[in-house]
Amino acid sequence: MKTNQAFEDYYKALYGGRWTNLRKALLEKSSTVPFLGPRLVLPYRMDPASLRAAESLRLAETGTIFDACAAPGGKSLVVASSLPPDALLGANEFSRERRRRLLSVLDSHLSDEARARVAVSGFDAASLGGKADYREKFSGALLDAPCSSERHVIQNEKALSRWTPARPRFLAQRQWALLSSCFLMLKPGASLVYATCALSAEENDGVAERLLAKYGDRAALDPPDFPEGEATRFGRIILPDCSGGSGPMYVARFLKKA
Repeated sequence: MKTNQAFEDYYKALYGGRWTNLRKALLEKSSTVPFLGPRLVLPYRMDPASLRAAESLRLAETGTIFDACAAPGGKSLVVASSLPPDALLGANEFSRERRRRLLSVLDSHLSDEARARVAVSGFDAASLGGKADYREKFSGALLDAPCSSERHVIQNEKALSRWTPARPRFLAQRQWALLSSCFLMLKPGASLVYATCALSAEENDGVAERLLAKYGDRAALDPPDFPEGEATRFGRIILPDCSGGSGPMYVARFLKKA
């Protein structure tokens, strides 16, 4: 496997002496477990860290929960399996190809009753918050944002060769647009979970901090309470070198004030 010195320098600067072991863990196969919620007809294998992220969302008793970037569908299955009786799920995926995968996962894993309570859409979630029809529409939101996905990059020579330090900066801008839009779409009192599989604070705490700075009088930090991983300034991060191969997964949780 070839290396990209800029990539190595960037993450070594972030993680110091820990980078050697973290890099080794990223090159290993990701840890997965079978998830079989009460409304699933087939188990779905997923990273335990992804399971923790989906479980972090506080589910409202009524209304529609919005999964903004839902493909391939594992987190949507977790939410759908725990929906209160009067709540619905909107599973959204902008990419047509990934949306086909999402539909396949939902159709094959959910019971008929549970599948009927999940609507699939193909919007660019970053644009919806600016539309009057979507302001304060949802009773909860989960944003598993597109990110650097260093585990994929480091295992793929083509992706690694194309990586530059501009990638995290570019993605952080996209993540901010998505997160801000999701916040605007929340009803007062609703829960918002922001998650990435990125390693850099620029894509994680940096985006969370931006939300609090812009909507500080309306956004309250509601730190996730799962025990795995380690605390960051605004959330928690599960890293594979200290979690038996699970992760990376960063999770921050917010509450929209009334």
